[in-house]
Amino acid sequence: MKKRELQDQIVVALKTIFDPEIPVDIYELGLIYEVKLDDEMNAVLQMTLTSPSCPVAESLPVEVEEKVASVDGVSSAKVEITFEPPWSQDMMSEEAKLELGFL
Repeated sequence: MKKRELQDQIVVALKTIFDPEIPVDIYELGLIYEVKLDDEMNAVLQMTLTSPSCPVAESLPVEVEEKVASVDGVSSAKVEITFEPPWSQDMMSEEAKLELGFL
């Protein structure tokens, strides 16, 4: 499988993970900044949380790693948490903004 196709499959998996406080998936919320795959198909995801004191700061990255690692073709998955740039509502997709009544 090509990297691009595998990245698309990873995004599909990410869209099944929902923020516990907001009824929108983490991808549409804009919490995933980057999905990188190396030549061995190890995935490294750069993501943020809605706030540093997010109640799922411990469990959400683990859930993301497990979900991405379970995608057929992915060798391993690692999440790197960053707060640069800080998350804001501007990072949400149009779909997420519509879902939450911001549009």
